[in-house]
Amino acid sequence: MKSQYKIAAYITAYEDPKAVMDCLNAIACQSSFAIDKLLILDNSTKKPLLHLTNKENILIKFHPENIGIAAGLTWAIKWAIEQEYDFLWSFDQDSVPAANCLEILLKTYYQLSQQDNYKIGIIAPTPSDPRTSKVIEGAVFFNDHFLALKHNSSVDFYECDSPITSGSLISLAAAKTISPPCVDLFIDGIDLDYGLRLRQKGFHNLIATKAIMHHNFGSPIQVKFMNKYRYIQQYSALRYYYICRNHSYLETRFSQGYYHFTSLMRRIKYMLLQILFIMLYDLEDKQLKIWACLLGTYRGLIGNISKTW
Repeated sequence: MKSQYKIAAYITAYEDPKAVMDCLNAIACQSSFAIDKLLILDNSTKKPLLHLTNKENILIKFHPENIGIAAGLTWAIKWAIEQEYDFLWSFDQDSVPAANCLEILLKTYYQLSQQDNYKIGIIAPTPSDPRTSKVIEGAVFFNDHFLALKHNSSVDFYECDSPITSGSLISLAAAKTISPPCVDLFIDGIDLDYGLRLRQKGFHNLIATKAIMHHNFGSPIQVKFMNKYRYIQQYSALRYYYICRNHSYLETRFSQGYYHFTSLMRRIKYMLLQILFIMLYDLEDKQLKIWACLLGTYRGLIGNISKTW
C-alpha cells in the first residue's frame, strides 16, 4: 500500500454540536491512518463550533444562512483538490465510523486499484442505524428509478451506483473528471446524482462490508400498515419538499426513452403514498407537508430545481 495517502475529512454541521464532536472524535481516533485536515461547514445559526477555530488541523466555514450539504461538499472537494490531497472522507454530523474503518477502506482501495483499468471513484463503509439495527443500503439506478441494493455481508466488498454521502471516501483523481455536486439539490439526492455520474464516467463505487459506521438515518418510526409492522421516516415539510423535488428531477432525467414516462408515473405514485402516510401518521403540520410533497414533485418533474422551499 502507498505509504502515505494524503487525506482530508469533511463534516456538514447543523445545530448539533454534540453530534459533530462525536463524529470528529471518531475520525481523530482512526487506528492506522491519520487525517491531515478536517474541514467543517457549519450551517448553524449561533456558531456552536467557534471554539474549534484555533485548532491548526481544523478549517471551519460558518454559514448561518444554511447553504446546504451540496454546497459544502462542493467547497470541500474543490479545496482538497487545490491542496493536492488524494482523498476526501465525507461525513454527515450524525455518523460515527469504527476505529478501523479508514484502514479497511484504504486497504480495499489499494488492493483493487492494482488491477488493470479498475478505476475507483468512491469506496464507502457499511452504515447501519443503531436505532433500527438496519443497514442503510447503497443505490443502483434501474431503468427508471433508484433502487436500494440489498446488502451482501458474505463478501468483502460489492459495487453500487451510489453509496450514501456520509462515510464516502472520494478519490479526488476521480472527482477531477466530473463536475462537482449540484448545489441546487441542497440536501437530498446529492449522493445519488454524484455517484451515478462517476459510474457513467467508468469509475467503480464500492461498499466495504467490514468497514463499519453507525449513522442516524432520518427520523424513523414504527407503524402498522396493511397488518405489517414497518419503519417509515418522518420529515419536516422542508425535507419532504426536497426529497420529492430532487428525486423526481433526478429519476426522470436519468431515465431514457419509454422509461422517462414510467419514471414520471412512479414519482406521482411515490408522492401519493407519502401523502397517505402523512395523513395517517403525522401529528403536526399535515397540510404544510402535503403541500411540500405536491410542490416538490411538480417542480422536480418540470425540471425547476433552482426554486428553494
